[in-house]
Amino acid sequence: MADTNIIELVNVSKSYDNNTEVIKDINLQIKEGEFVTLLGPSGCGKTTILRMIGGFDSPTTGKILLDGKDISPLTPDKRPVNTVFQKYALFPHLNVYDNIAFGLNLKGVSKAECDEKVKNVLDIVDLEGFEERQINTLSGGQQQRIAIARAIVNEPKVLLLDEPLSALDYKMRKEMQLELKSMHKLLGITFIFVTHDQEEALTMSDKVVVLADGMIQQVGTPEDIYNEPANVFVADFIGESNIFNGTMLEDKKASFAEAVFQTVDDYPRGTKIDAVIRPEDVDIVKPGEGQLQGVVTSVDFKGTFYVTFVQCGQYEMEVHCFELHHENEEVGLKIDPDMIHIIKYDMTLNHYEGRIVNVLEKTVELKFADALVEMPVTAICDGKFTISNGELMDSGKNAVDLNELILDVSFDPAKAQLSDNAKDGMVSGEIVSFYYIGDHYSYTVRSKNDIDYVVDDEYLWNQGDKVGIIVPRNLIRTAL
Repeated sequence: MADTNIIELVNVSKSYDNNTEVIKDINLQIKEGEFVTLLGPSGCGKTTILRMIGGFDSPTTGKILLDGKDISPLTPDKRPVNTVFQKYALFPHLNVYDNIAFGLNLKGVSKAECDEKVKNVLDIVDLEGFEERQINTLSGGQQQRIAIARAIVNEPKVLLLDEPLSALDYKMRKEMQLELKSMHKLLGITFIFVTHDQEEALTMSDKVVVLADGMIQQVGTPEDIYNEPANVFVADFIGESNIFNGTMLEDKKASFAEAVFQTVDDYPRGTKIDAVIRPEDVDIVKPGEGQLQGVVTSVDFKGTFYVTFVQCGQYEMEVHCFELHHENEEVGLKIDPDMIHIIKYDMTLNHYEGRIVNVLEKTVELKFADALVEMPVTAICDGKFTISNGELMDSGKNAVDLNELILDVSFDPAKAQLSDNAKDGMVSGEIVSFYYIGDHYSYTVRSKNDIDYVVDDEYLWNQGDKVGIIVPRNLIRTAL
């Protein structure tokens, strides 16, 4: 693998006609010969990125460079890039040979050279002698190989693969993962692969790009992504994780799940954190041993290990172990310091720019994001302002120009509530994502104006639910 970048995305954004921004100012470098996987949930923008690299979509802003040259204005046929689509797009009326040779014939390649190239790629995809076979006689796995053969016969610098394994059954997917990895090594060209399957990404890739909501969350090797997730989204999305809100103590110690743990990650005392622990990194020990004590609530056999859930007070821990434990069994849980990954809590959550839009007798109307709330004056900027003759005054009795006063308005996700009546509360929206945090769920609610709010709730809601957000007025924080 070379150390030079073959593909670079520079400040690339993509918006469609309805002004929906699906890619948000991303920067990405892909080295020559790498196997790179774009990984994320549906709607995160991974296929849009692939289409822009292939020339089927154009960036709204930014540049796409290939070998340092901007290819953004070039049509797909002018780029040294070929794409394997999710639905293969093979021609049913042509046999295998003619399907593979289609692009070569358009370029005017001679029959002798065409024969040689088709034979070579059929050898690579392990379908020698299939030249005369009809497409409708092939299995799904064989059709997928033909689609790859048709793409690589043109000797592209970059091969784009848009979820090409999604139509295959589980066993065939496993086989094709290994075959694709083998093809990549044999060909030595750059592969850019799109999937929502975490196992697929970890199995095949040199580098994984995790995406969510049109933004890159983390770029790294499969080992880095799994063992050192950059944020809670990555930790939750990649594999299974136990996640707990907590606080850092002195001397590399953290408090979470109502216990104290030694850690290898260190942050200043009092820092709010999220602790991430993989289920296979938890040891079940005798009662009284370990940092946590609990009771086994369920056991599920997975063939090579048991998925065991242990309730420790109000907190639940998922454990993957080789020994069978039984429901209602009392156990201890031991977690080594290097098995605890500490992520600094995102203190930017639920922070919005706000303005006072109206001064009433003893209250003010505060507008922030989608919300308009009436608040006591003493709540503004920690009580530094008072009302006098209908004007907002600071503690020195000087009038403040409301048009210039910009506030940082925030609320704690744990202090908010969800309502199934979207009209309740200060704002309404749709749940777009959520994950479990030890003893509660953390929900991201998106309003009709594409503004996100985070709410912690002990009850399980579903993605797509329409909800209202209720925040007590005295728990909305304001600061200059």
